[in-house]
Amino acid sequence: MREVNELIYVDDPAWPALLEVLAGTGVPVEVLPADAGVGRAGLRQLQVSARSNLGGIVLNCGGLLVDGGWLRIFGSPRGADAEALLSLAEVNAMPSTFDPAWRPGAGLVVAHDVLGGVFVLNGADPGSAGRPGEPGEVAYFAPDALGWTSLGAGHSAWLSWIFAGGLDEFYADLRWDGWRSEVSALTGRQGLSFFPPLWSAEARQDLLATSRRAVPMAELLGLSHDSCLQFDGADRGFLGVA
Repeated sequence: MREVNELIYVDDPAWPALLEVLAGTGVPVEVLPADAGVGRAGLRQLQVSARSNLGGIVLNCGGLLVDGGWLRIFGSPRGADAEALLSLAEVNAMPSTFDPAWRPGAGLVVAHDVLGGVFVLNGADPGSAGRPGEPGEVAYFAPDALGWTSLGAGHSAWLSWIFAGGLDEFYADLRWDGWRSEVSALTGRQGLSFFPPLWSAEARQDLLATSRRAVPMAELLGLSHDSCLQFDGADRGFLGVA
């Protein structure tokens, strides 16, 4: 078990290089300021070092709001930002004090999108939890399909894909004229609920025929959970605290 200073003070920390990537990307990304205490505690609980992009984000920023908040990558927010966006620790229900026995179960929730989609970094045995992909790969819970898919990439490659503009194609069928203004009006604790829901035949045929309203993310994730149970009786697992 490594102590927090071992995790922070490393050769080649990831954060400076990640800042260079963010400065050069054409993708809109807002970097929220970090709470140093929350970041240190998160690093210690996860036992990841600042040499990794995951550790760099947890330690050095309050979160990344991509495309005006369409995607929320969790970090360690402070002050007013903590009221608007949960920390990685909160989303994953980490213990309030260090617990060496705690593990993130089937995987670590690293991001939510405004639709109620969930990005998870797979744990050691994703198959036992019904998750696709290999350990350490990112999997995505799609609210329009009510299921998981593996993205076939680890955390760092996933970030590179995002900052290279990968979200444009990924969400091409789920965005509409004016989505940016709608999304920018939300806080990081809110998402958009669709009616008919995204997984319905009506929404699949014509997204513009749906109506949308802002709801708490907790409600949106709860709707997905309940819809899965009603659809086939299967529990898709932990989607993160919201």
